[in-house]
Amino acid sequence: MPAPSVVLPPLDPQRPNPVLAVATRSGAVESWHRGAVAVWHGDALAFAVGDVARPVFARSAVKPLQALPFLERGLADRLGLPPQELAVMCASHDGAPVHTAAVRSLLARGGLREDQLGCGPHAPFDHDSRLALLRAGEQPGKVHNNCSGKHSGFLHLAAACGDPLERYLDPDCSSQREVNAAVAAMAGLTGPVPTGIDGCGAPTFVLPLAALARSFANLANPAGQGAVRTAACRRILDAVGCAPELLAGEKRFCTALLRQWPGRVFAKNGAEGVYAVALAPDPARVRFPQALGIAIKIDDGAERGYQPVVVDLLQHLGALSRELPPALAAFHRQTLRNTQKLVVGEVACVHGWGPA
Repeated sequence: MPAPSVVLPPLDPQRPNPVLAVATRSGAVESWHRGAVAVWHGDALAFAVGDVARPVFARSAVKPLQALPFLERGLADRLGLPPQELAVMCASHDGAPVHTAAVRSLLARGGLREDQLGCGPHAPFDHDSRLALLRAGEQPGKVHNNCSGKHSGFLHLAAACGDPLERYLDPDCSSQREVNAAVAAMAGLTGPVPTGIDGCGAPTFVLPLAALARSFANLANPAGQGAVRTAACRRILDAVGCAPELLAGEKRFCTALLRQWPGRVFAKNGAEGVYAVALAPDPARVRFPQALGIAIKIDDGAERGYQPVVVDLLQHLGALSRELPPALAAFHRQTLRNTQKLVVGEVACVHGWGPA
């Protein structure tokens, strides 16, 4: 498959994105993370920080959108899919036994095999699972790839569309065109969305950050998207609410957010500093009661750069109180320790969001 040619506008050194988070050491700022933030509220862009019109590679953040055609074709019902397997389809998982078991079960429902997965193998992200493989003298397989659930869903969709299974990652095959159309519609874009090649070999979408935020607001409240798509969106939120550990892993940021609002949130990381959150409407958020879609891109690609920013922003939006649950407080102010286990600094959000 030839590599698509994607042209992104260069960053403007005269108008850099603002500093969103810093890392300190011994009380002084040692590093900083610049980036952009888009917040979509209901049917409009509520506010923006930095350049949210600039296209970015959305990477794995769009996995719930990529799962929509699978649901809209009725494949989940036809295959008798439980929430755990739908959640792992949308996952960037840790490769722990709970994840690999769900992926293998998902494949088996269509008589599919692990060797048909187009993603490459890599060691599990989960520390204990990685050690267990080493102790057993086993090599990581494709099923351990954090995107193996998505690829399993793609194989099922390709079979339903009549595509040759060996070509299921081709952006021009019928199934991937359906996926592209779903992403475009959710993001409010016309025409096919430009794609590049993701780390797992699947098409990755090039979207303005504001459009990514809009797509997540639509995921949280799909009213106006049609009955079939509305049902698909709600089923995805229900699935990850039921099985949050399947979307990421026990110690992951996504899992902590999903457990905060079960069935009412979808939180998803993408590589290279991308993060997106969908929050269902809530009258208790006085200034922002409608569906929220949040999209963040950290310029240097660091995961630690967006985690404290997301928590701080959710506090500003009224979704989280100032008294954070321990699972989220650990991401809000991330302690930095040296090899002696001494606290030497922290990573924290420094952006001021304006009036609460």
